[in-house]
Amino acid sequence: MKIIAVGRNYVKHIEELNNERPSEPVVFTMPDTALLENNRPFYYPDFSEDIHHEVEIVLKISRQGKYIEPKHAHKYFDEIGLGIDFTARDLQQKAKEKGLPWAIAKGFNSSAPISKFVAKSEFADVQNINFGLEIDGETKQQGNTSHMLFDFNYIISYISRFFMLKLGDLIFTGTPEGVGPVKIGNHLDAYLEDKKMLSFDIK
Repeated sequence: MKIIAVGRNYVKHIEELNNERPSEPVVFTMPDTALLENNRPFYYPDFSEDIHHEVEIVLKISRQGKYIEPKHAHKYFDEIGLGIDFTARDLQQKAKEKGLPWAIAKGFNSSAPISKFVAKSEFADVQNINFGLEIDGETKQQGNTSHMLFDFNYIISYISRFFMLKLGDLIFTGTPEGVGPVKIGNHLDAYLEDKKMLSFDIK
């Protein structure tokens, strides 16, 4: 199982970080040790002073494939979940300034809390799904998949040109605007439509 993530996939998030709008998906990977499951608490690491939350819809790949055409990509996932892409923004910024990779800023241990998955068939239109994140009861991020630069099918097709997708692979599909820091003592709740998918503490 591998974790593949897409960055800069929502215009307002691109703008809030003053990033350049991409012409193709910005793809990075995370190790499986980044996963944090079953609403276990996230322990703030000692190597960063600026961990940011990024709530994202996650696709679970249901069959093997490469060079998948966009028109067939919907056949390669049948479950959807939510994840948080915790980012050590200070480490990422330092690496970006030097033109260096920022893998450790995204893929450190437990940086990717993930929910249980629900059947894709539960959604009338996967291109119109609401999702969001609350911290201590206050809404911080609210997104809709209709605002994605690259939709699910394009993402799957694009990634499959470079990485063979296998059963159980996870794809983080990007975060909407509103990212910001978390701190010890916060409680995070993430929603897919009106269903609470994640609920855990920062310790």
